[in-house]
Amino acid sequence: MIIEICANSLQSAIIAQEAGAQRIELCCNLEQGGLTPSPGTMELARKWLAIDVFVLIRPRIGDFCYSDIEFEAMLKNVLFCKALQVDGVVFGVLNKDKTIDLERNKILLEAARPMKVTFHRAYDCVPNASDGLEQLIALGFDRVLTSGQATTAVQGQGVIRQLVQQAANRIIILPGSGLNKENIKDFVAFTNVKEVHLSAKQAILSGEGGLFAAHYLQTSAESLKAIVEIIS
Repeated sequence: MIIEICANSLQSAIIAQEAGAQRIELCCNLEQGGLTPSPGTMELARKWLAIDVFVLIRPRIGDFCYSDIEFEAMLKNVLFCKALQVDGVVFGVLNKDKTIDLERNKILLEAARPMKVTFHRAYDCVPNASDGLEQLIALGFDRVLTSGQATTAVQGQGVIRQLVQQAANRIIILPGSGLNKENIKDFVAFTNVKEVHLSAKQAILSGEGGLFAAHYLQTSAESLKAIVEIIS
């Protein structure tokens, strides 16, 4: 079982590695669903992490239908990741009707190789999950991150189980959203997935009582170690 941690900082990524994660999806702005991290963060992650590093390629919050300029930025970031020799990238581009944009995803895929490529939760917006999965397989994606087109993976576990059966080892179904130490054991047993995606996050208070006091999210070593123990 491979545990992928969505890490919103280099610190979170290092904590996740030390706590037993096998792969990192590196991002920033996790509170808004995750965006592409800074170049400096990418470079240091490649330097300090021995486990696989996948980088989220998402230029803004909101939908996944991008302007020409936004798409150009995504392509530049994919090429930057390849130059850094990170292990993989994570992206997803949709048309206005929420179907998969075959042309633009193909361009990004070809630019990304030989890195591994994950289609992210834009998939959960696709009108027909079964048809969408076949399109991703035909394009050549290595895995698809999904909550089973529900708010959480547990709520969508029936769909996820069906997707695992449909995929038949042609693509990896990577479930994510809402998985934790309370539900992970039953979820894995029901869906038969071989990989899971989660954040195992906690809120950290910074600058208590000060002008810029705020909570920020960080990977919890305690939570992740508990999940690793349950799965193993």
